[in-house]
Amino acid sequence: MSRHHLHLLAVTILVASISVAISAQQDSIEELRLAADQGNAIAQFNLGVIYDNGEGVPEDDVEAMRWYRLAADQGYARAQFNLGLMYDNGEGVPEDNAEAVRWYWLAAEQGDARSQSNLGLMYDNGEGILEDDVEAMRWYRLAAGQGDTRSQSNLGLMYANGEGIPEDDAEAVRWFRLAAKQGGAIAQFNLGLMYDNGEGVPEDDAEAMRWYRLAAEQGEPLAQFNLGIRYANGHGVTQDNAEAMRWYRLAAEQGEPLSQLNLGVMYESGRGGVVQDYVQAHKWVNLATSRQTGEWQQISSARLLALARLMTPAQIAEAQQLAREWNEAHPR
Repeated sequence: MSRHHLHLLAVTILVASISVAISAQQDSIEELRLAADQGNAIAQFNLGVIYDNGEGVPEDDVEAMRWYRLAADQGYARAQFNLGLMYDNGEGVPEDNAEAVRWYWLAAEQGDARSQSNLGLMYDNGEGILEDDVEAMRWYRLAAGQGDTRSQSNLGLMYANGEGIPEDDAEAVRWFRLAAKQGGAIAQFNLGLMYDNGEGVPEDDAEAMRWYRLAAEQGEPLAQFNLGIRYANGHGVTQDNAEAMRWYRLAAEQGEPLSQLNLGVMYESGRGGVVQDYVQAHKWVNLATSRQTGEWQQISSARLLALARLMTPAQIAEAQQLAREWNEAHPR
């Protein structure tokens, strides 16, 4: 697997979820509201969280925004982070990346690790602010130093790809390992990839398998795909088509196109413990083709045409219907 897979993961890091810690949960909402009305920033923040999550009140993003803003205007970092997140996701307010950056920045300057992580991501992707790898690195490093898993993983990606800093595979491995040991699935996948390719560490199939499996068991589709490849080819494990099929299917159901292609090929040949089934094969290869570009799309398209020559018009129609139904159930 080539290095470009590392780069693709940089844009898959999800924005941190809203904090739900409420320190004064034992107080009634009415008492909390009274304190919030008197200007208590912590009470305002906690009331925002209550409306955000619909805890004891109907969920109301607009009301959550109102209370977060009151607390954020007083400099309360957790409220500033949540306010930034609401702007980032367009919850209770129209999506506004520039406003998200502003509030993340205020909280990040106070040392809030989640805000530092998200601010790094905004610089990394050029969302709400000019893309700047050096600034992204700076904020990732600050958050990573506080143990933030996403930032450790993204810092590893930047070292692996030489973005904002000279390429350094050993340093990439160090940051991937820190995040992987905390359970970061993307970092586990990337650490497996480094062992797979012998980049920054000696090539080691057993270690690659170990980290791929940990990531795959958390649902990381590229790790599931790589496990499928290894079982199909007997690379570092005993060859096992049934296991390959299992991992391909898990990734394919998440929309991973190479897994969809390989799953279709296994249905076409009747490998992996399944009966040969051209309809299922066509469905999965068709789905793969619609999700790929360039050379891989051409490969999938050629496979699809070859399959169609083996099928009746009724079988093709059935396969196309199954693909449409899958797409409707799995909107992109």
